[in-house]
Amino acid sequence: MIKIILGVISRGILIALFLTMGARAEIFETRVGELDFSHDFINGIPTKETAQKLFDEMDFQRATQAYIWGLGPVSMLQWQRDAAEKFGAGNFDIVRYDSYSDKLGILTANATTPYLAGFSNLDETGPLVIEVPAGATAGLANDFWHAIISDFGLTGPDKGEGGKYLFVGPGQDVEAGDEFRIYRSSTFGIFWGTRILTTDAEEGQRLLNSFRVYSYADRNDAGQTRVIDPPEGVRWSGVQPRGIDYWKTLHAYIQHEPVQERDRLIMAMLKPLGIEKGKPFNPNERQKKILLEAAVVGEAMAKANSFHKRFEGAKYFADSHWEELMMVHPTQHTEHYDQLDERAAYQYEAFSTSMAMISKTPGVGQAYLGGYVDKNGKGLDGSKTYRLRVPANVPANNFWSLTVYDVSTRCLIDNPQQLADRSSRHDLRKNDDGSIDLYVGPNAPAGFEDNWVPSVEGQGWYAYFRLYAPAEAHFDKTWTLPDFELIN
Repeated sequence: MIKIILGVISRGILIALFLTMGARAEIFETRVGELDFSHDFINGIPTKETAQKLFDEMDFQRATQAYIWGLGPVSMLQWQRDAAEKFGAGNFDIVRYDSYSDKLGILTANATTPYLAGFSNLDETGPLVIEVPAGATAGLANDFWHAIISDFGLTGPDKGEGGKYLFVGPGQDVEAGDEFRIYRSSTFGIFWGTRILTTDAEEGQRLLNSFRVYSYADRNDAGQTRVIDPPEGVRWSGVQPRGIDYWKTLHAYIQHEPVQERDRLIMAMLKPLGIEKGKPFNPNERQKKILLEAAVVGEAMAKANSFHKRFEGAKYFADSHWEELMMVHPTQHTEHYDQLDERAAYQYEAFSTSMAMISKTPGVGQAYLGGYVDKNGKGLDGSKTYRLRVPANVPANNFWSLTVYDVSTRCLIDNPQQLADRSSRHDLRKNDDGSIDLYVGPNAPAGFEDNWVPSVEGQGWYAYFRLYAPAEAHFDKTWTLPDFELIN
């Protein structure tokens, strides 16, 4: 009996071995175990047991890739469901996420400013109007793949002058006047959200009261849009669930939305796993076992994809461990392919995209850096204390912030102090040269309590450094951010 080790030798060597030995090996040792053939490999067929082993491996590999593929719509549907079930939010409602506890379910939320957000099902509403008031707001609408439909507000086509945005779903047609900006969504489900940027309370309330969301069919008699505040202390989640619930949610999404042409082969891969459009999800024991393991390995792959980005240009600076967060384009399209790993890297750890998030124009939009490891390349440990020295003259025309997230949830770190960020909006202690030392750890260093974010012992964390209205020194990298340093 001859064994050939596949996966360890090159294809050329394998062919040479086949030619040299007459391809008479009957059993091959591979990364999936022994593969047994009724004759030699070239002339034989797999035994029944080997065929089943290969089918199991095929389905497992496909399931791990389907996990990565589905991260975006699963997080969208999870948040939409919880907003409906726990807050009573419907198609035309705005939910105001203001307090720390309000934001604990949002993937990598900003801790410094409130969010106004909602979900609408265009299959139920028909074409939908979002009426944006003139003023200092910055908003976006995404389909359920987190792909941009349109920005609105200061960073959108209305440039802060306000206007009526009309969103049309798959297969829907509408004839509208020139007062509407018309955009088509690739999915019936859409997410929309905005920030009110003014610090003037009276002006902020005026803007909030002026946002209107209504069906185009009801445009002539639409009332004021309801604003919902989440009930205090109610736990909710917009994070992808784990285990079999991940697949249940993905199945539910597939049942409601049209299959896009790019995804037809994915549908074929999901079919042997019991996930098929038009059919209930009732996996047998074999399928369930594969799906449960694939949810774990798929998430492990997602973690590698997000926290060790292998995309060209991901490194913020050659000698830095900080990484650019936005490696996905908001459209998710390139000249020759639709982004997959780039999309998944973002959607595992964050939520929603806008054109403002990738702006390279100084003074416009936002810039995001992700810090996942310390200076020595090791993961950040909640039981230890780290220092981040922020150099003077941070290139942010508006403000900058450091926000800390829990690795497990990718949401704001859930510490007893309900404190996840430090920013230029805080009264921070400065060094003589104008730099600022920020600390993350279980206890505040003496004298730096105002510069400290509490970590949670036994939990891993990571951080985003945000620059609002980033200046030229960020883009030309004449200003750089050092890595986190382990103090004790």
